[in-house]
Amino acid sequence: MDKMKLVEEQSIKKEVPQFKVGDTVKVLIKIAEGPDKTRLHPFEGVVIAKKGSGVRANFTVRKVSYGEGIERIFPLYSPAIERIELIRSAKVLKRAKLYYLRGKIGKHATKIEGVEIEPRRA
Repeated sequence: MDKMKLVEEQSIKKEVPQFKVGDTVKVLIKIAEGPDKTRLHPFEGVVIAKKGSGVRANFTVRKVSYGEGIERIFPLYSPAIERIELIRSAKVLKRAKLYYLRGKIGKHATKIEGVEIEPRRA
């Protein structure tokens, strides 16, 4: 077996929840504040894109903060990500990427049109 495939298989063992484009997620990222001190910083928003497969998988999360849109791209299996929490699930129709949300302002940027929103089951 190829050595690259062995390395990829070992790093994929991290548990990641199943989420798709349109879902609202909270990503908790480890931030180093000192030589031996870290804290968790939450980034909550709508998943607008997923790319790649295996170890190279990335996803883009968009949130609106103080009227300004912020997007961040996360490697799915990054060691900097502590955990990913699924806040709200949505069923997006006819779209693989939600780049049209970039042109929306205010509540229109967080409410996804043409989707069926399923309440979170606890």
